[in-house]
Amino acid sequence: MTSEVIIDVQPKEVSIALLEDKRLVEFQQEAKAEQYSVGNIYLAKVRKLMPGLNACFVNVGHERDAFLHYLDLGLKYKSFEKYLELLDGKKQVALGKCAAQPDLEKEGSIQNHLKQGQEVLVQIVKEPINTKGPRLTCEISFAGRYLVLVPFGDKVSVSTKIKSSAERTRLKQLILSIKPKNFGVIIRTVAEGRRVAELDNELKTLLKRWDDMVAKIIRNRQAERPQLPLLCFEETSRTVALLRDLFNPSYENIYVNNEDVYKEIQSYVALIAPERAQIVKLYKGNVPIFDNFSVTKQIKTSFGRTVTYKHGAYMIIEHTEALHVVDVNSGNRSKSPEGQETNALDVNLGAADELARQLRLRDMGGIIVVDFIDMNLAENRQKLYERMVENMRKDRARHNILPLSKFGLMQITRQRVRPAMDVMVEEECPTCGGAGKIKSSLLFTDALESKIDLLVNHLGIKKFRLHVHPFVAAYINQGIVSLKRKWQMKYGWGVQIIPNQKLSYLQYIFYQPNGEEIDMKEENEMK
Repeated sequence: MTSEVIIDVQPKEVSIALLEDKRLVEFQQEAKAEQYSVGNIYLAKVRKLMPGLNACFVNVGHERDAFLHYLDLGLKYKSFEKYLELLDGKKQVALGKCAAQPDLEKEGSIQNHLKQGQEVLVQIVKEPINTKGPRLTCEISFAGRYLVLVPFGDKVSVSTKIKSSAERTRLKQLILSIKPKNFGVIIRTVAEGRRVAELDNELKTLLKRWDDMVAKIIRNRQAERPQLPLLCFEETSRTVALLRDLFNPSYENIYVNNEDVYKEIQSYVALIAPERAQIVKLYKGNVPIFDNFSVTKQIKTSFGRTVTYKHGAYMIIEHTEALHVVDVNSGNRSKSPEGQETNALDVNLGAADELARQLRLRDMGGIIVVDFIDMNLAENRQKLYERMVENMRKDRARHNILPLSKFGLMQITRQRVRPAMDVMVEEECPTCGGAGKIKSSLLFTDALESKIDLLVNHLGIKKFRLHVHPFVAAYINQGIVSLKRKWQMKYGWGVQIIPNQKLSYLQYIFYQPNGEEIDMKEENEMK
């Protein structure tokens, strides 16, 4: 199996697609202005105590206060609290010189340790979802590719997925010999077989992140008007964070359409796998990057309420506040000559394959209930369960799958750290604005030419790209003396016509050479 990562960087958002054997399996989309990502660390104030919940609400700058439970304070909360008190001076206090405080009692009350208005150092563990604000923890950590640095941890743990006892011992002794006092380290699975220099370099990088964070807190306290909440540490960009967790030698290519992001990713890959640095490639084509790699079409067919798969069978996916519901239907699939039971098993196994992909693709979390087609034989129900378990092995998110119930329902729980990815494939018509009427389509190219004339002769923009639907682009480009050629001869060779699969039939967008959109829509176009 081969994997490719396609990264589409737009002025307002970044989209990341993971392809396995050219098939879309993961898709993430994030606005560039998006904050409150998992891993961000804030110095914030306690807004309100909730003794009944044994929790409190903390202001981290989000429209809804973040939630912090007593159990999320962590055993080393008292040490962090004491350390924050010591940071009032002008000099940075080394963590190794601070005496560790007693562990926090497991059965305690939050009002005995926190009060309203108190400063607290917190890290986001779950992004805001629907009506809920971010979820916080006081157990601060800095994640790298091979290691996770835990201040005040003073313990070295090795991933249970590393089975070799000799390798576990080697890694543990190595980290114990190089880690500073009062710092704990978790050794990740990918550290297996890595050299001392690689692990040492990453440990130094993680320690620098801690030092930079502390220095930022000190500078803020010395300011005339200290800022609270203060973003002390921002997690790496979504593109780098995704690669940090996903990167493996099977990646053949990583394509990026933005030079700055390309350099960022290339330097990161060169750091963690120097021999694979050449797989990062800058895409310079005029056709949108997702269109070029057939990602757009897969997105349009994979999202939405109805998902079809092999032989006419389909699934209905509904999202509710409490859970996700999936209904499996055979549709117009031809019946198996071997009977209903065999037909139901075949449809259900196909649904299990597609559902495992959909869970990763949409990043659906929480409770998922699947209504499979009823099967009478226990061995067939067991086959379906085993198939689902096998398909979910590739899923990085923590999950739990229960066998089919008496009602033929399968219950799945999947870790949820961010809202489910929901791409709207049904939109209001951008051509008519929902009015149901447009100007004659025969006049569409005339309208485009008037826009081009306005750009070139009145606004002085000589070079631009006009994105239109592929069918419209084919019409403009047809013939020896095409409409495109006529426009270029009349208005200059800076006129470029680009087919874009994201656009509807009579939709158009003008772009400058640097990728910035030129708004050429008029109010009377919709009338």
